[in-house]
Amino acid sequence: MSRFVSISLLAALLLSGIALAEQPLLLPGKTSIYQRVLTRPGAELSEQPGAAPKTLVDAFSRLYVYQRVQQDGKQWLGLGADTEGRQRVGWMLADQTVPWKQQLTLAFTNPAGRPQRLLFFDSREDLDDVLDAPDPAAVAGSLAAEIARGGRDPKIVAMEPETFVDINNQFYLLPILDYRERASRDGEVVRTLEVASITKPEPPAAVPTPAPQSPPVAPVTPLRSFKAGVVFVIDSTISMQPYIQETRSAVRRIYERMRKAGVLDRVSFGLVAFRAHSSDPKRDSALEYVSKEFADPSQISDADGFLEHVRTLHEARVSTDHFDEDAYAGVLEAIDHVDWKELGARYIVLVTDAGSLSGTDSTTGLDAERLRSLAGEQGIAIYVLHLKTPTGKDDHTSAKQQYVTLAQNAAVQDSLYFPVETGSVHRFRQVVDTLADSLIENVKEASTGKEAPGSAATATRPPQPAPRNAASIPAAPDSQDPQLARLRAITSALGHAMQLAYLGKARQTRAPTLFEGWVSDRDFADPTKRTLEVRVLLTKNQLSDLQMILQKIVHAAEEGMLKPDSFFNSLRSIASQFGRDPSLATRPEATRLADLGLLEEYLSDLPYRSEVMALDQDTWTHWGPQRQVDFINRLKGKIRLYARYNADWQRWVDLAQNASADTGEWVYPVPLTDLP
Repeated sequence: MSRFVSISLLAALLLSGIALAEQPLLLPGKTSIYQRVLTRPGAELSEQPGAAPKTLVDAFSRLYVYQRVQQDGKQWLGLGADTEGRQRVGWMLADQTVPWKQQLTLAFTNPAGRPQRLLFFDSREDLDDVLDAPDPAAVAGSLAAEIARGGRDPKIVAMEPETFVDINNQFYLLPILDYRERASRDGEVVRTLEVASITKPEPPAAVPTPAPQSPPVAPVTPLRSFKAGVVFVIDSTISMQPYIQETRSAVRRIYERMRKAGVLDRVSFGLVAFRAHSSDPKRDSALEYVSKEFADPSQISDADGFLEHVRTLHEARVSTDHFDEDAYAGVLEAIDHVDWKELGARYIVLVTDAGSLSGTDSTTGLDAERLRSLAGEQGIAIYVLHLKTPTGKDDHTSAKQQYVTLAQNAAVQDSLYFPVETGSVHRFRQVVDTLADSLIENVKEASTGKEAPGSAATATRPPQPAPRNAASIPAAPDSQDPQLARLRAITSALGHAMQLAYLGKARQTRAPTLFEGWVSDRDFADPTKRTLEVRVLLTKNQLSDLQMILQKIVHAAEEGMLKPDSFFNSLRSIASQFGRDPSLATRPEATRLADLGLLEEYLSDLPYRSEVMALDQDTWTHWGPQRQVDFINRLKGKIRLYARYNADWQRWVDLAQNASADTGEWVYPVPLTDLP
């Protein structure tokens, strides 16, 4: 029988002899926030402090602290699984746990998006010494180089892996134990964070059976199997026929360049077209579709195959109701219905001359930020080629705002938005060819099995622009055409980031295990680059609760049952509790924290805050009705996103790693920006 026992069963086994308080201990200086811990791998429970362990507890179990006692020079914790004292589970040595002050955890950003790998320092003073140095990048670079050579330095307890550790593929925990805020030498706000790494160690490998002697075989390099897929998401309304035709021609040219480069089997293309609904039934019927997949890259092997799939694509014969179209529907069609799973590099290229219907007007019910989040969770990068035609001049500013947000990419920490001035077909051709050249160069490089040059794995400086392929349509020199130079550089960097993600998954790269240390959330060489992103670990039950609570608040606001200040206070209270301890949000006082004067207690020492938590009452009131309605529509988009997360079974994690039957306790590392 397994020695692992679920927390729900431990109470029945260990109640005898336990003398615990009636409620958990409060965090120091707090009146309503309880102490919690996460168990490290190998943690064991005893019936009494100092007694022999009886039960091995699942790693990452979250427990409340009811008592702290000293026994033979060691601290013991009296633990329970709830806040009411009904599930008291026993005693555990404090050093087998990690404090869990809030529900926030951290995830590595892709190292290819920044100049240096993340260092974990032994103390805050050691980290501050580097930040205070005249050249922090040089000091950190010297330390990283020494560690990479196999050396040691007492100031460094760990270093980020070379390849990207995707928290969705290789789950790990970096809970925040403490933090400080300070300014970098460049004036950027930098958070120095004390974190713990409690990644579950790999099980011991089985001893292999000796095999008969055979000739040595060259090692297989994972990058040799690296493939890319590019899906054009193209506006197919009236006026778009020249760009539809140019896209067809561009793909034919690209396939020819791929053939010459010897990577014909490494890149494939797909296409999704979009329009919009019309309120006029006859016109709506004539428009045929809102979004439609014409070609899936997994089914395309050459230019003829692509052209055959898109042969029936043509611009609409009737106009839609608005200048803006449902571009978000086209992007969501590509995210949901293209078969991405065998592709290491995943690109969507949105081509449109108009802004997108958003929120309740789009069939997706999503805004740019929510849609970008969905794509990012699947490792899909979204380029936007915005055709700034003269007829759309009144729409250009609002469309740019949407698409800069939609195209923001976490891997390179930059936006992949590229406007095509005047909507010139010739300029569109140059941009598509430049994009294709850089992509082909990346895939060709990967096909040789080389590590991604210019990434944090192999260099100490940012990636440089990829060389232009000789087969490209001639463009102005980089010095005279900064947009094409930026497009080449950013596509090269993005390709390297995707290679690191692919290698990390292929090699099952894991986060460093079992240590505590201090890190900077900004890169030493470039403080504008984030080294870490914030996630909130929500169980399936908690995410369902959040979805339900927000639905009630939004519905009440729309029905006029809540005054603006009441709506704001209710929403901000919920947001703060889900950053702290989501189980508190279902209590009767959940929407009255502000009235009880507890809200600031929940917010005061959180190192990061969501959009709602950063608002104040004056800002909310001065927004006025229209901006408040826009904000409520964004909340509706988040509610729809939660429904999609709930349905995404592949990305839920059994935190205790014990195949628990209670799927309601599985967790999803929700990006902080997706919370209220």
